Amino acid sequence: MPATTSVCGGRRPELCATINDKHENSDYLPGVELPEAISATTDPREALADAEVVILAIPSQQLRSNLESWAEHIPAGAILVSLMKGIELGTHLRMSEVIAELTGATADRIAVVSGPNLAREIADREPAASVVACADQGVAERLQKLCHTPAFRPYSTTDVIGCELAGTAKNIIGLAVGVCVGLGFGDNTKASVITRGLAETARLGVAIGADPVTFMGLAGMGDLVATCSSPLSRNRTFGEKLGTGMTVEEIMGQTRQVAEGVKSCQSVSELAKPTGSRCRWSSTLPRWWPAAEP
Repeated sequence: MPATTSVCGGRRPELCATINDKHENSDYLPGVELPEAISATTDPREALADAEVVILAIPSQQLRSNLESWAEHIPAGAILVSLMKGIELGTHLRMSEVIAELTGATADRIAVVSGPNLAREIADREPAASVVACADQGVAERLQKLCHTPAFRPYSTTDVIGCELAGTAKNIIGLAVGVCVGLGFGDNTKASVITRGLAETARLGVAIGADPVTFMGLAGMGDLVATCSSPLSRNRTFGEKLGTGMTVEEIMGQTRQVAEGVKSCQSVSELAKPTGSRCRWSSTLPRWWPAAEP
């Protein structure tokens, strides 16, 4: 696929039609004009035809079922980029590992993009930065150049594990901060949850092979700050509603968008158990609270 064109795969024909006819994603980014070079289709074969770079941006727990149905259409040699932030329930696999398992792609063809990238602000071309991670530094740098714009600055790293875990854990911490807000707690409580949550994330990351420095950067602290402080964050908003007494089912019935942290609470807690990391999860509220300082 030429670098000047992008074909997006979508689930709903009516939304794809709106994107093609009006150049707007009216459901998720109303009022944002999309580039003429972007088109949408519900046909995975059409979306993937001749693609050089395939970007995967669907709810993490739905990745496996989607790849099982259309991985065969991915061109050989295409670079696969994950924007997803989650750990698969049951298998405890990171999204890059699910991609590798179902596509047979080697590590040098799988990349991750993560950072403080709230979609609305990115779409509005507000200044932002992110991290492109791939086991192959050359591939990371190639992708870095492809997505660099005057308003968007990506950095590169080879720490795929750290970027994926940081992106997953920050959603859980964002939920917990939202719960604090919903319960009426102040900044001391929120700051404590954020700081201790980051400490636990880094401990778990080191235990599974991540570089601890990653958690101090854009994929770690940067994404955590954005998620925990912005009203645009789905996970913080979800947590606020939990804190006011609403149930998970009630909140999910009000929105079409997915708060990834809701399911990640369980998968990250289970991932941490074999490592001995002190991460605790409650079926009532997500809790990231360590027993002691590191």
